[in-house]
Amino acid sequence: MITDKRVQVIFGLFIWTGLYASLIPFSEWLVALLPVEGDSHLGEAIAFFVYDAPKVLLLLTVVVFVMGIINTWFTSERTRALLAGRSLGLANMLAASLGVVTPFCSCSAVPLFIGFVQAGVPLGVTFSFLIAAPMVNEIALTLLFGLFGWKVAMLYLGLGLTVAILGGILLGKLHVERYLEPWVQNITKKDVSFESEARSLEQRLEAGYAAVKDVVGKVWIYILVGIAVGAFIHGYVPENFMASFMGRDAWWSVPLAVIIGVPMYSSAAGIIPVVQALLAKGAALGTALAFMMSVVALSLPELIILRKVLTVRLIAMFVSIVALGILLVGFVFNLVL
Repeated sequence: MITDKRVQVIFGLFIWTGLYASLIPFSEWLVALLPVEGDSHLGEAIAFFVYDAPKVLLLLTVVVFVMGIINTWFTSERTRALLAGRSLGLANMLAASLGVVTPFCSCSAVPLFIGFVQAGVPLGVTFSFLIAAPMVNEIALTLLFGLFGWKVAMLYLGLGLTVAILGGILLGKLHVERYLEPWVQNITKKDVSFESEARSLEQRLEAGYAAVKDVVGKVWIYILVGIAVGAFIHGYVPENFMASFMGRDAWWSVPLAVIIGVPMYSSAAGIIPVVQALLAKGAALGTALAFMMSVVALSLPELIILRKVLTVRLIAMFVSIVALGILLVGFVFNLVL
């Protein structure tokens, strides 16, 4: 028997598909109603916003719903239990992969870090998780797939995981435990076990609905701001201007993009429309992605939060490794695409 929740999901998928298929005709119709020349700066900016705003929100909604269901199998306790006791290398790969699919943000960094230490998870493995979680998140991956295709999305995934795995292994080899804050070093380790919580399909669907309400409800305003910035760039910034310092020919464009991105803070969903606009104006893909990854993975709020458990020296090492990884991603993308 099909329950009410399943009917709602099926009905919602039909509505979502219809809305997504109607994006282009709807945006063209709406822009045509406005007293603005379509080929003017303002007209191009409005067209960009009207098309991208519902597209990004629709993609975000379905991704968050699916990940909300998947995340019912990946609580913080289960994540720690999966990582504890694994061999190095394999544990780093597992930690980086879990970082992609688990719903942890910068505000969860400290309690997660403490939980990993208590569970006896090696510090290098913990860093693989902490690097991958913001750098290669499911929202960024799906939006990149929707906007730029599967090749770009898969290359982004592969390089991001590589940075997280190798960065964690390197930090583990350096034996950086001595650079933890003293109170963290004195935490008593305890065994962590996990017993799977049986949930019905209806409960998991409910978790998906709750995730949409929570995540989309919090970030939609940032998405619209990001799309508005992208619309301004698309409509008013000359193509030659962007190509001059973010183009493929400027070798220093990738380091500059990382330096510019670190002080900024945005979710992946909010920064990707800006990346899309930069690309349309002549920025190289690797440079634009390096900018996005530095904004998301090296945000000042996360570093400030991590300062509660890491010394300044360890934070500097963490930032250096991640920044080098982002530079690698930028240069590789610019080289092969």
